[in-house]
Amino acid sequence: MKKILIVEDETSLAELERDYLEANGFAVDIASRGDEGLKMAVTGDYDLILLDIMLPKVNGFEICKQIRSVKEIPVLMVSAKKEDVDKIRGLGLGADDYIVKPFSPGELVARVKAHLARYERLAGNQKEKREELQIRGLLIDRASRRVYVNNKEVVFTTKEFDLLTYLALNPNRVFSKEQLFERIWSLDSMGDIATVTVHIRKIREKIEADPSNPQYVETVWGAGYRFKG
Repeated sequence: MKKILIVEDETSLAELERDYLEANGFAVDIASRGDEGLKMAVTGDYDLILLDIMLPKVNGFEICKQIRSVKEIPVLMVSAKKEDVDKIRGLGLGADDYIVKPFSPGELVARVKAHLARYERLAGNQKEKREELQIRGLLIDRASRRVYVNNKEVVFTTKEFDLLTYLALNPNRVFSKEQLFERIWSLDSMGDIATVTVHIRKIREKIEADPSNPQYVETVWGAGYRFKG
């Protein structure tokens, strides 16, 4: 059963959405505050998130941004505002769709089903393709957890492999040190995010012909790191 999180401060609307989604075979949780919704979205095991924009404590834009730093599941944003700037801003942060209030429950269910189906197709297609990541002279074998540079195996620690693989799976996307620390060392880890910098340096020493002029993992000054696809 697919699990959906509704982050909505209008109780009656949230309950109506839940009733229709549950009637269509979904399991549904509700969060009425932004901070509560953010925590549930990031730590919970959800297949799709229905996210209102105007929320107490933390707004939907910030929640969407935080979700996208750690997850790739569908996010549908909801707002009573019709201005295009909100739509553009929402989708620019990584939302998959945008629904303007008021909307029919039938439309909501249809969009939820469509996005879940699309996500499953993409995930299914990418699963086989991404068991091996080959980028120029670099080969990452996810199944055996081995890395090869120009056909020569290079030994990686667990966290080095996880960090390199995560970046390679998200090419050309900039991640801050905080985002990488949360993703690789988990949200509950206690430690210094400087460990990300140390691991990036070690990765470069192992895969780059010239670590001072990286061709794979580059620094985006003031923002973080990205893998050049």
